Amino acid sequence: MRVPDQPSAFISGSARDKYVAAYDRVLGELWPVPVDAIDVETRAGGVRIYRAGPVEGDPVVLLAGAGGNALAWYRYIEPLARIRPVFAIDPLGEPGRSIQTRPLATGAEASGWLTDVLAALGAEHAHVVGSSYGGWTAMQQQLGGGGRVAALTLVDPVGFAPLTGRFYRWLIVGGMAALLPRALRHRVADAVGNGTLREDALMTLMLAGRSFRRRLPIPPAYTDEQVRELSVPVQVLLGAHSALHAAQAVAARLAEIAPSWRVEIVPATGHALPVEAPDLVTERILTFPGQAQAEIATPQHNTDHS
Repeated sequence: MRVPDQPSAFISGSARDKYVAAYDRVLGELWPVPVDAIDVETRAGGVRIYRAGPVEGDPVVLLAGAGGNALAWYRYIEPLARIRPVFAIDPLGEPGRSIQTRPLATGAEASGWLTDVLAALGAEHAHVVGSSYGGWTAMQQQLGGGGRVAALTLVDPVGFAPLTGRFYRWLIVGGMAALLPRALRHRVADAVGNGTLREDALMTLMLAGRSFRRRLPIPPAYTDEQVRELSVPVQVLLGAHSALHAAQAVAARLAEIAPSWRVEIVPATGHALPVEAPDLVTERILTFPGQAQAEIATPQHNTDHS
């Protein structure tokens, strides 16, 4: 497996300029509340953060998955910011306004910048929410002893099972479907199990990002020992039909090795869970940590009523 030896980047300055212009248009179109843009210099590059909500309180920190950035959380900002400070981040190594300056070859390197961000923001007890690869970044930050985190919410995260051909096929099919005309793209969203295809503005941004070369490590599956290392409260939300992993198998494994974690399988959703069930995910963020003992909720028997 090739180890990244260069930073992720656009193929040229003009390609970046075109993407940033599309990014700013989508930001103006989608963002529902006033935000402050903050740029933080970290060990691996400059990170763009959008802040909303009250001045005081422990923040919610949002990390998008591969190919995503802060704008992927546009449905979450307003309801979260009513109650908590919110920081939506353009992750290093992904297309956005952050600029990676050093290669990120390991989990520790790919998450160390997050510790720098939390320190710069003065966050001591953050609730970090990571979707897909963002969930892996959040886990790696804790495994690396980064601290400053009071709770983790992992939304159909990478890392709890090996990546398979099924997942890569899902990515390829979704990328091809993104090129379809809008009406047809919407119609095939259910057939290919990807609700993101209905997000017109985000699809525009994704297509604008084709000139971006992403160079980040491929996450291996966590060992049982690594999972047991985490001492902060963790909840895991799994898409029932996720192409990333077998949700029931992941839930059963976590029930055995991390019984204090809260695990829920969300019916009628897939790996695009954050865009397919934003109201549910928002509610779970705001009510966690809740019960001291985790419970596994499945489509057939949901025992969690938080």
